[in-house]
Amino acid sequence: MQLGLVIGSTIATVKDEKLRGRKLLLVRPAGLDGQASGEAYIAVDTVDAGTGDLVIITQGSSARQTEVSQDTPVDAVIIGVVDSLEVAGEVTFRQA
Repeated sequence: MQLGLVIGSTIATVKDEKLRGRKLLLVRPAGLDGQASGEAYIAVDTVDAGTGDLVIITQGSSARQTEVSQDTPVDAVIIGVVDSLEVAGEVTFRQA
């Protein structure tokens, strides 16, 4: 699992049938401070995340093991929204 920052959404009216009704969000990898870095990618949302949320992402074969994404052609799935991060006893991120 890794952290990501939701930076937007994707609209695709023509897509695989198993993705119909699924929200597709644009995510950038994030560090322990909640700041985004790196290239954006698309992730299927399973938890009603939105733009600006710091989220937990699972990728690869693990991404196809949620109830929503099982047997679906996905490579990244949002499985949680982060409320806060604590590293070595210090809070490095807290949801506003």
